[in-house]
Amino acid sequence: MFARNISIHLKPNTLAAFTETFEKEVVPVLRKQKGFQDEITFSIPGGADVIAISLWDNKENAENYNRTTYPEVLKLLAKVIDGTPNVRISEVVHSTFHKIAAGAAPSPVAAGVATAGVAKASVAVA
Repeated sequence: MFARNISIHLKPNTLAAFTETFEKEVVPVLRKQKGFQDEITFSIPGGADVIAISLWDNKENAENYNRTTYPEVLKLLAKVIDGTPNVRISEVVHSTFHKIAAGAAPSPVAAGVATAGVAKASVAVA
């Protein structure tokens, strides 16, 4: 499973508008995407920063969404976003909710990543 982790800075006093647009316009788009599994969005009440994490069945589907549909999602949110969101894609190495154990993720060595005794995880943003 892969995650897209997006850090978003909102224009002042737009958290409510962001939340409404996200729920009514963005989530329906996400649900239509191949491989989409879940969306979790965080904010501090009254704050101007949001973290949106979408979960995908595999890296290919997460990257395909990023190339094809994410630009459209940014247009939907343009009236509330201040600046360019920061997007990172990573592998999910553990989730109690999705019942993913650390052993279920591919080994960094098997994936061709050199390590010095420490496994690395990559993270994606919605």
